[in-house]
Amino acid sequence: MVDFAGWEMPQQYSSVKQEQQAVRSAAGLFDVSHMGRLSFEGEGAGGFLNGLVTNDLAGLEPGHAQYNLLCREDGGIIDDLVIYHDREGGWHAVVNASNRDKDVAWMRGHAPPAVTVRDRSEELALIALQGPGAQAMLPAEGVDVDSIPYFGVERGRVAGAAVLISRTGYTGEDGFELFIASDRVGSVWDALVAAGATPSGLAARDVCRLEAGLRLYGSDMDEQTNPYEAGLGWTVRLDKGDFIGRAALAAAKAQGPRRRLVGLECGERTIPRHHAGVAAGGRLIGTVTSGTYSFFLQRGIAMASLEGAPPPGAPVQVETRGGDGSAQVARLPFYRGSVRQATRA
Repeated sequence: MVDFAGWEMPQQYSSVKQEQQAVRSAAGLFDVSHMGRLSFEGEGAGGFLNGLVTNDLAGLEPGHAQYNLLCREDGGIIDDLVIYHDREGGWHAVVNASNRDKDVAWMRGHAPPAVTVRDRSEELALIALQGPGAQAMLPAEGVDVDSIPYFGVERGRVAGAAVLISRTGYTGEDGFELFIASDRVGSVWDALVAAGATPSGLAARDVCRLEAGLRLYGSDMDEQTNPYEAGLGWTVRLDKGDFIGRAALAAAKAQGPRRRLVGLECGERTIPRHHAGVAAGGRLIGTVTSGTYSFFLQRGIAMASLEGAPPPGAPVQVETRGGDGSAQVARLPFYRGSVRQATRA
């Protein structure tokens, strides 16, 4: 167990290798209740949110979710988050654990009097069932799970508890995230384990998300990074109308990024670590933002923020404890799993 943003969280239950194998071949079960869960109430909540985030919520129909970014006026990323529009017309968001208080303060500071921002992180738990076998292991009632599209949201029951079911995740595999009343989450967890899911910790989740090329706030992006530098320009809809940071992001797009986030595949015995320097031609060109050894892919992998745009296959050197190690620039993601293709609309 480890402390994570004030929450006592499982780093691993058995081993990272075993848990990741379960996610890639069957299904892993993650407690992600450290993530912030927010709801927005009042007339105009959707329009208010659309003025905060970079993506366009205007066409987000009830029963769907959308990946988004919160940006400062200067275009720096405050957080990345998922916004949900439920069948009843309600609006919700999941934010990063370490940014929860900052995000709530930012949102409340910009909310009109008619909109209330509710932090529901204590009253609602969040668990994630991830893997190609996730659908078969989800004993949901009152909903046709097969009909839920990628980034779809429906209500149902699991183990007698009312749940909001979202076909989303952070592993590169098909799967579901379940919002459940905190006092009922234990019975739902037990039912999913009984159905065959493998309890999995934060360490397995991190290596899975890195293989899938999914960014981690605080490592691969922060308030000094704009969306184009993080490879997330596709989330910025400059034509949707005004939103916080729009002018700065329009200028950043026109100028082009000074640095880009790329993948690195490492040579034998090279394990890239966070903040390690990356060099090409004897010159330092950037740093590793996320790095690890992937038992599944059997090599070291990383994301790195580099000057210029080295093409895939370009050789680089990565600082290691034993000296420089070899690597080459790679396309992201490193791994494409069972996750359904996202509709970036």
